Amino acid sequence: MISSNLPALQVVLPLLGAVLTALVRRGQIAWFIALVVSWTMPMIAFALLKQVLAEGVVSYALGGWAPPLGIEYRVDLVSAYILILVSLMGALVVSYAPRSVASEIAPERQAWFYTMYLLCMCGLLGIAITGDAFNAFVFLEVSSLSTYVLIALGRDRRAILSAYQYLIVGTIGATFYVLGVGLLYVMTGSLNLADIAGRIGDIDNIRPLLAALAFITVGISLKVALFPVHLWLPNAYAFAPSVVTAFLASTATKVAIYLLLRYLFSIFGVVFVFRDLPVTEILITLSVAAMIIASVVAVFQANVKRMLAYSSVAQIGYITLGIALATQTGLTGGIVHIFNHAVMKAALFMAIGCVVFRTGAVKIEDIAGIGRHMPLTMGAFVIAGLALIGVPGTVGFVSKYYLVAAALEKGWWWLAAIIVISSLIAVVYVGRVIEVAWFRDPGAAIRAAREPPLEMLVFTWILTAAIVVLGFDTELTAGIAGRAAEVLLTGMK
Repeated sequence: MISSNLPALQVVLPLLGAVLTALVRRGQIAWFIALVVSWTMPMIAFALLKQVLAEGVVSYALGGWAPPLGIEYRVDLVSAYILILVSLMGALVVSYAPRSVASEIAPERQAWFYTMYLLCMCGLLGIAITGDAFNAFVFLEVSSLSTYVLIALGRDRRAILSAYQYLIVGTIGATFYVLGVGLLYVMTGSLNLADIAGRIGDIDNIRPLLAALAFITVGISLKVALFPVHLWLPNAYAFAPSVVTAFLASTATKVAIYLLLRYLFSIFGVVFVFRDLPVTEILITLSVAAMIIASVVAVFQANVKRMLAYSSVAQIGYITLGIALATQTGLTGGIVHIFNHAVMKAALFMAIGCVVFRTGAVKIEDIAGIGRHMPLTMGAFVIAGLALIGVPGTVGFVSKYYLVAAALEKGWWWLAAIIVISSLIAVVYVGRVIEVAWFRDPGAAIRAAREPPLEMLVFTWILTAAIVVLGFDTELTAGIAGRAAEVLLTGMK
């Protein structure tokens, strides 16, 4: 009985957990509830993946109303992949969280923090699992509204302004998305994604179809932080609490990319989007601009979190580059980088969160010599930074290998060269932090620093170890990503 209701539990449990944490109003109890719920989520996600691998697509009709009339939760390899990513990252981040949250968020707000965290997880998991276009909008707003609060909880007053900026951009994005969905509904008479995909080929007048595609793509791109509509992201990551930054960097933009993938490939289709329209050219241009320009901007940042935020914009460029190539190899590279970038960036922000916990420093110049006093923490940062560059033996190399191979398959040597050049720029900004942290003399504040509490260090290193392990054993990541790419290229059945 429970196994047949797993899709509903994936969304209902974090929602109920959010209600409980709001009622208890005590930080430690709220954290324990969030911890139990968060570790239940990946167990459900892996169980759903097992069902998909054994039986094919899992369809769950809410309230007994059969699709397309009722809301459907639909799990295939692509959505199962994202469910595992979000739930695993959420579980690891919340396990790391209690000391960091206690140091950065006022006691009376800590229970609300865990409430918003669970609501955000509910929204992100809901986006990944729903088979209904309007239901995806609802979950998008649930995750976004809770994210605004999470960012605003930062102790720096600029966190409130950053949350407000994100609110404005997020509202515009959501409006564009719902306008596109409205046009699809007018043309197809359905909100069920699989049903829309089946009916869209019968539409003769493609003008409203083009408008729907444009509205949805732009709306989701604002959520993805695709260059050049990324301006909300650096401030949001820089001024949010460390735990929030680690969670959002590893999940929020990744789920938005999933939604974009679903529409471009499963709904509108590869032929219409990538062969009949100049989407490939546009996406490649924007992706290359993100990879180069955002990386260059990252080099000149004084704040480590802000530097990593611009790095995220560049890394999103790698993902959208794989999408733009629209080939088996390219799409596999883009999808595997969704997972790999989440692991890398979560490890990096967790390591910096450990530094903030002990020293309160986020500026590069203020952490001079910290590697000598927090060697385990900064060792994790170094390994994750090498993965960001794409050094062999790390997950970053796996992603870039697929993307370079995809570019060479098309005979685009220039694109392969750009991928390598952007990686070399990453050497500069990652190298800056490593040089300052390990080869400069520490100040008085840094000399008093020591390693963070064990739970913060352990979960930072779990992700760091995953960077290396998954860099060699790619079956879980690249293996499933390859099969997910096949599903997307085939279209929704």
